[in-house]
Amino acid sequence: MKNLQDLLHYLAQELSPVYDLTEANSLAWLMVEHELGYTRTQISLRKQELIRPDVWQKFTPYLQRLLNHEPWQYITGYTYFYDLKLEVSPEVLIPRPETEELVQLIIQENKALPALQILDIGTGSGCIAIALNKNLPQATVSGLDVSESALGIARRNAERLQQPVRWVQHDIFKLPLPFAPGSLDVIVSNPPYVQESEKNLMRKNVLDFEPHLALFVPDEDALKYYRQITKVAEQLLKPGGKLYFEINEQLAAGTEKLLQELKFTQVHTHPDLFGKDRFTVGIKI
Repeated sequence: MKNLQDLLHYLAQELSPVYDLTEANSLAWLMVEHELGYTRTQISLRKQELIRPDVWQKFTPYLQRLLNHEPWQYITGYTYFYDLKLEVSPEVLIPRPETEELVQLIIQENKALPALQILDIGTGSGCIAIALNKNLPQATVSGLDVSESALGIARRNAERLQQPVRWVQHDIFKLPLPFAPGSLDVIVSNPPYVQESEKNLMRKNVLDFEPHLALFVPDEDALKYYRQITKVAEQLLKPGGKLYFEINEQLAAGTEKLLQELKFTQVHTHPDLFGKDRFTVGIKI
């Protein structure tokens, strides 16, 4: 009978036609964690443990789906974001590590401020709104999305994590939004910012499975969401309120110019951990 070390090697080898060695090994460990319920430490300590054939066979459906480029997070139905376990499905984007950096930036800059009113536009799974609600206890947080199915996932995530976030279904291109003018301290958004011409650079697991509505914008109007959200922020933010965007690294200058034209001050862009321009921030005058 083969052991756990053999299983890990087998899983990585089976995935090698589609994934590089590092990713194949990572997915093999994730499969074992998920199916056997072992932690990483337990896996390391139990590599000589024998694996029954019936247990071995349980990994076949995972392999089939991964070889079809389906994201692991959609296969399991969950992911981790800012130490939160969140439900995800093809109705919502899988949260990226860069977006955790955006959440951290907002927390650091606003944790000392009292009674914050925060709105997350294009909330998707609710990852930003829920993480901010948990880590800024003085804040009242709302999450807005055009997709009712996405909001259903966000609601379930908030309820399971016992985070009282207000969820609003609304199209940002249809004004007014259901918030009082000058009532918000922070607006944050990670809107669609991948240009259609960049599709050929995207991986198959993203193109085939993640929602294009939440990813892509036409090249001829790549800042359409940023422009509209900035107009909304100009109306809804209090004087001194902050607007935070996650951005396409190629559009940093254009995003900064847009905010400046719409009367935001101290506009600047922060790099992500890879040194790419990723977060643009402005303060309403």
